[in-house]
Amino acid sequence: MAFSTGNEAGAPMSEINVTPLVDVMLVLLIIFMITAPLMSHKIKVELPQANLDHRDESVPPAPPITITVTSNGTVYWNDVPVPPNLLESQLSVEAQKVPQPAVNIRGDETTRYEAIKQVVDTAQAQGIRKVGFVATKVRPR
Repeated sequence: MAFSTGNEAGAPMSEINVTPLVDVMLVLLIIFMITAPLMSHKIKVELPQANLDHRDESVPPAPPITITVTSNGTVYWNDVPVPPNLLESQLSVEAQKVPQPAVNIRGDETTRYEAIKQVVDTAQAQGIRKVGFVATKVRPR
């Protein structure tokens, strides 16, 4: 409850009430005192330094490889049909390249997941590090 300071009866109070400000500041001080010790790490580790200034610009990035799996299980390597044993050897050759190309897998909407999983497992077994999936964006109705 605020009281007037004197001269005029019913006049608004002209001073700022600092009690709520002090309350908020004390609560913040307590919160920071509790959370500050939790921010320090107990185990000291020498983290590696990233050297982003030195990049090998002479080697251009490899174009990605697109592997398509149709609904009947036929596998295509960049739109050329390949048998499963040839797919394995081609992936093995691509895994040895520097820089290694990314493999994008496209599957028909009705393709069994088992057929796509076999392609992914084959790529990973041959040492391909970047395996991704291609999908179309769903348009809002």
